[in-house]
Amino acid sequence: MSSENKYCNSLTQYQRFKTREVMIGSVGIGGDNPIRVQSMTTTDTMDTIGTVEQSIRMIDAGCEIVRITAPSKKEAENLANIKAELVKRGYNTPLVADIHFTPNAAEIAATIVEKVRVNPGNYADKKKFEEIEYTDESYQSELERIRERFIPLVKICKEHKTAMRIGTNHGSLSDRIMSRYGDSPLGMVESAMEFLRICREFDYHDIVLSMKASNTLVVVQAYRLLVNNMMAEDMNYPLHLGVTEAGEAEDGRIKSAVGIGTLLEDGLGDTIRVSLTEEPEFEIPVAQELVKRYDIRAEHEPIEAITNNPINSFEYNRRTTNEVMNIGGKNVPVVIHDFCLKEKVTPASFFALGYNYSVPLDKWNISDMACDYVFLGNKTIDFEVPGTLGIIYNYKTWLSNKSNAYPFLSAKEYLAANDLSEVMNMVYVTLSELSEELILKLKSDKTAVIMIDTYNNHGMAEQRKLFTELMNNNCNTPVVIGRAYGDLTQEQLQLHASTDMGALLVDGLGDGVFIAAENCGSDKMINETAFGILQATRTRISKTEYISCPSCGRTLFDLQETTAKIRAVTSHLKGVKIGIMGCIVNGPGEMADADYGYVGTGVGKITLYKEKEVVQRNIPEKDAVNELINLIKIHGDWVEA
Repeated sequence: MSSENKYCNSLTQYQRFKTREVMIGSVGIGGDNPIRVQSMTTTDTMDTIGTVEQSIRMIDAGCEIVRITAPSKKEAENLANIKAELVKRGYNTPLVADIHFTPNAAEIAATIVEKVRVNPGNYADKKKFEEIEYTDESYQSELERIRERFIPLVKICKEHKTAMRIGTNHGSLSDRIMSRYGDSPLGMVESAMEFLRICREFDYHDIVLSMKASNTLVVVQAYRLLVNNMMAEDMNYPLHLGVTEAGEAEDGRIKSAVGIGTLLEDGLGDTIRVSLTEEPEFEIPVAQELVKRYDIRAEHEPIEAITNNPINSFEYNRRTTNEVMNIGGKNVPVVIHDFCLKEKVTPASFFALGYNYSVPLDKWNISDMACDYVFLGNKTIDFEVPGTLGIIYNYKTWLSNKSNAYPFLSAKEYLAANDLSEVMNMVYVTLSELSEELILKLKSDKTAVIMIDTYNNHGMAEQRKLFTELMNNNCNTPVVIGRAYGDLTQEQLQLHASTDMGALLVDGLGDGVFIAAENCGSDKMINETAFGILQATRTRISKTEYISCPSCGRTLFDLQETTAKIRAVTSHLKGVKIGIMGCIVNGPGEMADADYGYVGTGVGKITLYKEKEVVQRNIPEKDAVNELINLIKIHGDWVEA
């Protein structure tokens, strides 16, 4: 990588990006410390015992740092009681005060807890989502005002040896930053760098940085840009990784793994928090599973360096490929499901893949998450499948079953074969098999699709290297990303596949996905995981997206219950993004990506948004879901289930 494009030590050799050590009480972040796992309480901070008991559940689950909201001075002051009660019960885990709009609360908290988190977009800056033109003079004047408001906190933190997280959120960039940089990863980085430069003026360096968003592409690009900027200015502050408002259940896990896992793959990240709309102790095992894959990653088989990187790591650009049937070109990535190990394949086998056959009507019903192809290997079927579903056989089996099917060939078979499909030929290729002869034949073959695979423990990097070889040789053959897994739990499969495949998809690489999973869960779950990865990477939208915050002490309603209610009546609205936010702090900002917003603005009161605009204020909570449905209908996005 050239210095202007560099964001990690190596694109092919796994190494942690070495950051300076920052102590959060007795817990070290960065340096030679392991990647730390943390989470945030959801209780009212004024409920001392409730917050202490929830913190203990988190700590017992493996949480190494506990964050607690402090929206005003009284909550900041009560952190002392919470800390004292935890110590009394034998718990010395460091605490972090989460601050948004209240500098006074931050200054109090910094004398009590081991770390404060400030959001530059909210802390003394203005965020009204207004179109405001700033001249150089007015921009600098506003920055100077912020500087004067921020300096007291810097001095207190330095005096008390309190660490600070400067945490930029995509959805809460200030009007001033938006006016100059737009709603962009670069704006997120500059927002943090402004505060960081003030800290450095006062020789204060106990700082951790974060760049969070609900859009995984923005998350990845912002962290990469941040590291690139730090390298240019000879900085090495630790990184806190996370995806905001990831949601619940498998969607939240897949989305978190795509954003966090992509960065971990390149050695970035010193502490992580997985934000799920669930009890915080349930976030910890997910975070631990993401992190533990890197314990021995550095011992992987060597991969030749990428000397000419054709991928723009700071901006999404899909790789240009040939169109072969519905694969490549401008088509959305396809999903191929693996049935080669299945004992018997019947029409009922396809129910799990989104195809339901009606005997009375003699008709297939096809869902939005119906896979595009099924790989049968050497098994054959003797019944008709839906016209939208492609069947793939191993090459030798295909030779005697050519009707409405396509061959799957090894690189060796492909190079030697004379009898090929006139429509589509899928060629299995690993990096070691990508010879000049193979590339030459692929370039001249408009029917070829590559299925890539890897046996390297650092498989994503090896597959990325394969993509760069194709791109640097001007080979536009479409590529399906294949990965094999065995003997994993459902959650492990979701997290591993989302990391491995998502890290390529967010860089515009891949025209399809193929998860070969043996003894990892049901066909339905594996198929839905594939679609979930494509949804999380914004490459193929097949269902409603919920941008749902993980709850905290500011939350004004039961987030889990409310999310379930909204999901129950809107889950059929393919492609619609709905933000469900517990309070105004996470309101229009954190759901910046959403089409519609449901935000708590008072006890029992909900405000509805269309994108960033308030549509209805302070609706009684009992009426709010119906009013949300009406709002979606008014704007033409409603369809009947």
